[in-house]
Amino acid sequence: MCLRMKGIVLLAWGIVLLLHGCCLAHATINRTTFPKDFVFGTASSAYQYEGAVKEDGRGLANWDKFAHTFGKITDFSNADVAVNQYHLYEGDIKLMKDMGMDAYRFSISWPRIYPNGSGQINQAGIDHYNALINSLLAHGIQPYVTLYHWDLPQALEDKYNGWLDSRIINDFATYAETCFEKFGDRVKNWMTFNEPHTFTVQGYDVGLQAPGRCSILLKLFCRAGNSATEPYIVGHNVLLSHAAAFDIYKRKYKAKQNGRIGIAFDVIWYVPGTNKTEDIEATQRVQDFQLGWFLDPIMFGDYPSSMRKRVGDRLPTFTKIQSASLKGSIDFVGINHYTTWYAWHNSTSIIGVLLNDTTADSGSITLPWKDGKAMGDRANSIWLYIVPEGFRSLLNYVKNRYGNPLVIVTENGMDDPNSPFISLKDALKDEKRVKYYNDYLTNLLAAIKEDGCNVKGYFAWSLLDNWEWAAGYSSRFGLYFVDYNDNLKRYAKNSAIWFKNFLTAG
Repeated sequence: MCLRMKGIVLLAWGIVLLLHGCCLAHATINRTTFPKDFVFGTASSAYQYEGAVKEDGRGLANWDKFAHTFGKITDFSNADVAVNQYHLYEGDIKLMKDMGMDAYRFSISWPRIYPNGSGQINQAGIDHYNALINSLLAHGIQPYVTLYHWDLPQALEDKYNGWLDSRIINDFATYAETCFEKFGDRVKNWMTFNEPHTFTVQGYDVGLQAPGRCSILLKLFCRAGNSATEPYIVGHNVLLSHAAAFDIYKRKYKAKQNGRIGIAFDVIWYVPGTNKTEDIEATQRVQDFQLGWFLDPIMFGDYPSSMRKRVGDRLPTFTKIQSASLKGSIDFVGINHYTTWYAWHNSTSIIGVLLNDTTADSGSITLPWKDGKAMGDRANSIWLYIVPEGFRSLLNYVKNRYGNPLVIVTENGMDDPNSPFISLKDALKDEKRVKYYNDYLTNLLAAIKEDGCNVKGYFAWSLLDNWEWAAGYSSRFGLYFVDYNDNLKRYAKNSAIWFKNFLTAG
């Protein structure tokens, strides 16, 4: 069966699960209903949590510049302080321990290790992460470390336009090896990148995230960029950087450190807006241009055929050596999943004329509603609709398309609004979030026990309310409420209490 037809068949199977699957909806779930070796944790990132952007030798990050550019952040805030985990991590670790969490996923700030992106190592940065890792382990919590969660040293942006230049491959590899060398005796789970698709498209296609490059709408929004070519160049360099880091770890560190390496991919699940063949095929293309863009080269050695066909010579090619280095360069697949949308074939040329970008190239239209009806109940974010059954369908898609690889759910969660009109007492009553986690975990359990999906871990996003990129502080994803007006005090929401009961039952 050709890869295109295979993808459509797998997509159809996922749709059947979404619409008709038994999801253990009425079963009581807790830690004991999951496999004994299953890992539960919470997730975060350095830039959204740490703050201390000018302390202890940290260099400037691209997001520092972007966040301080007028009009880029919804509430005009920045992450100079964020939730100050750089100083408050001991207390946050105790919160995780109290809930019964097994692990903590966090990222290392590249400019805190290499202030200039390369060259001299900042020992204060090494000391900080050593202290964080040691404290986690002392409390029985395993560190899961992301090497790159979007905070590129601004020095590399200034030097050669960052991810647009192939020189970044060697600089990332050097940074990655430094982390393996300094922390790998205790860190056994690494992710090279968080959501390469997101920062590639948002940063270089539509310009809504750092470094804010695009050419959409005649460059009315961005000062520089080319949405038709730059996302593909960036994605290519990211993939080759991953392969270089994986190779270094495999050759020099894996045998003695006994760790494993993955990537955390952002994956919206899509279902066809109609049962027409053209919409089913368009839905598969959307997935090709999202997950397939980055996972297909790692699993199969090349981009999806739909991308090759539709992007043409704007899509870079891999040499035989590069393809071989990519193929199989993963020990687990990280899945960041939040929501499900509809997809249709784009039968007009309007989008292509206006955008001339990755959306136009996919030949599809995606929306979270149809016929005036939303896909599900909406969270605070305009893109996040609650569709628990889509989670199970997505996990089955990964299982069937990629040979049932080891999967870690590296992010899953929902947000509430940050409103001055909501009292602290009411903000802690996050029953929608409690139901979200219960229903998504129920579908995860069904995917494991009924469908045989090889999922071994789950990380809730997020431990704390935090600085949410372009949304600033307007969005609250945390299990713990952070009082931004009172010394960043943490308060347990009902969802934190629910997780504690979930994890300590039995």
